[in-house]
Amino acid sequence: MALSFFFGITIFLFVTLESDHLTSHVDAATSEGVEVSYGSVIKLMHERTEFRLHSHPVPYGSGSGQQSVTSFSKVNDANSYWVVRPTLETSVKQGESIKSGTIIRLQHLKTRKWLHSHLHASPLSGNLEVSCFGDGGRSDSGDHWKLVIEGSGKSWKQDQKIRLHHVDTSGYLHSHDKKYRGVAGGQQEVCGVKEKSGDSIWLATEGIFFTTNEKK
Repeated sequence: MALSFFFGITIFLFVTLESDHLTSHVDAATSEGVEVSYGSVIKLMHERTEFRLHSHPVPYGSGSGQQSVTSFSKVNDANSYWVVRPTLETSVKQGESIKSGTIIRLQHLKTRKWLHSHLHASPLSGNLEVSCFGDGGRSDSGDHWKLVIEGSGKSWKQDQKIRLHHVDTSGYLHSHDKKYRGVAGGQQEVCGVKEKSGDSIWLATEGIFFTTNEKK
């Protein structure tokens, strides 16, 4: 797939969602059961704490020194939007549905970096660090996450419980009550943990969802 489409839609959505008014409108317009397809721009909510997966141009002070990833309690924040992308090896179209077991990437809308993990220790708990890495088309296998849908659902839908299993490290995307102080004060640590738990459950909540191309 040509990267020009993905970058074009990213720029359009960035401009759209930068407006607080339009962000509120988009959040309120979503409805339960909408499919999360390639090209969708979503917020991922940590089920237990209801914090949203979040990033910002603030580097970690330890570990990799890459852009930090947290979870944040404020719902209406443009730094919590992620674009659902395929891997570089995959040829798909905007609007195609995403099955359980598919390897995906999540691109932070505002900074264009990729949700990433590796063997560096996370700052607060010493688990696997989760960061944002790369820029635009530059990406590697550390950005690959396997979508695991909980229950009987075969295709990813809004408000459906999922886990994201990191391919390289086998860590599940995880958040918990450990909170940062200082610049990211009040935001929760996000890390990778190799064991499944209730703290590795996420749901796609607010966002822009494209109609799927598959016939029902």
